[in-house]
Amino acid sequence: MGKTGFGERIKNFFGLGRPRDELFEDLSELLVEGDFGAAEAFKTVEALEADCKKNRITSPEEIRERLAVLLEAMLRAPALPDEDGGVILLLGVNGVGKTTSAAKLASYYASKGRRPILAAADTFRAAAVDQLKIHGERLSIRVVAHKQGGDPAAVIYDALEAVRAGGGDLVIADTAGRMHTKSALVEELRKIDRVAASKSEGYQKYLVLDSTTGRNALAQAEIFNDAVALDGVILTKYDSSARGGIAFSLAGSLGLPVVWLCDGEGYGDLHPFDPHAYAREFTGLE
Repeated sequence: MGKTGFGERIKNFFGLGRPRDELFEDLSELLVEGDFGAAEAFKTVEALEADCKKNRITSPEEIRERLAVLLEAMLRAPALPDEDGGVILLLGVNGVGKTTSAAKLASYYASKGRRPILAAADTFRAAAVDQLKIHGERLSIRVVAHKQGGDPAAVIYDALEAVRAGGGDLVIADTAGRMHTKSALVEELRKIDRVAASKSEGYQKYLVLDSTTGRNALAQAEIFNDAVALDGVILTKYDSSARGGIAFSLAGSLGLPVVWLCDGEGYGDLHPFDPHAYAREFTGLE
C-alpha cells in the first residue's frame, strides 16, 4: 500500500495532549482537511465520542485505535468478479489513469490464470487506443479496437463476441474520459451500459479516481453514479500527496466501496483494497 502524509498528521494530533472535549472538536476539522466530507466527519466523531464515553476510553492512543476501528467499519471490500464472460467497465474523467488501470487489471487477472481481453472503448481519443494497444503488446493480451470516432458500445460488443468465440474469459473496457454532464454523453454511457449488461455473464462498473483530487472526486462520483449505477471505485496515484479521506466520503455519502488501490506506475502496483490496512494507515497506526 502507498504511503500518505496524512496518517502522520493524525498521529501527531493525538500526541499533543489536548483536553478531551477539544480533541473531539478539533478532530472533526482535521478529518475534513483529510478529504472527509463535513457531514461524514462530524458523524464519525460523534460516534467515536459516544463509543469512548460508553467504554470509558480516555487515553489518546486508545481513542486513536477506536477511530481506526470505526473507520474500517465504514469501508467494505466487495468480492472481486470471477465469472467467465464478464465485463469490467472503467469510467472516469481524463487524466485519472483509466487506460493504465485497465492494463494493470488485465495483468492482475492474467497472473491469476484468467484470459482477459482489453476493449479500447475510448474511441474519442486516438492516443488512448494506441496506448492500450501498447500495453496489450507488452502484456501479450489481446486488444479489441475500432477506428477513432466509432461506437464505443460496438467495441465492447465485439470484445464480448471474442470471449464467446473462446478468445478469452473476461473483458476489461476503457472508456472516454469526458465528464458526462451533457445528455448526449450520458446517453452514450447508458448505451454502453445496456450492451455490457445484456451480453455479459457478470458486469462491474468501476469509477477511476485520482486520490490527490480531494473533494472534487466525490462530485465526479455523483455524476457518474447518477448516469450509470456504479459498483465501486479504483483509487489511483495513492502516494504521499494523497490525504485518503475520500474513500470514507465515497462509502458514507454514496455507498461506494473502493475495490482497487494503485500506488505506483508498474503493472503490479494495483492491489485489491484492504479496508483494515487503509484505516490504520489513515490514522497513522500501520
